[in-house]
Amino acid sequence: MPAAPRTPEQIRASIEANRRDLGASLETLRGHVEELTDWRKQLAAKQTEAIVAAAVTGFVIGGGIAAVGGILFGRRKKRRRR
Repeated sequence: MPAAPRTPEQIRASIEANRRDLGASLETLRGHVEELTDWRKQLAAKQTEAIVAAAVTGFVIGGGIAAVGGILFGRRKKRRRR
């Protein structure tokens, strides 16, 4: 059974209700985006993990540089001359 046609007033009221709902949804979304992109707050919440990760990264990079330096510039086996 087809729905009865809506009056212009009903259409305007529906549009205004949709506009209010969209505005509220947009404000909620904006709040969530601000919370998720606040890196300072996230870093403060996970400070211990960040420090450990930085230390491990530094150790790995430092060890890699030392290893490459050892290969290129030192620890070469010298041939014995008889």
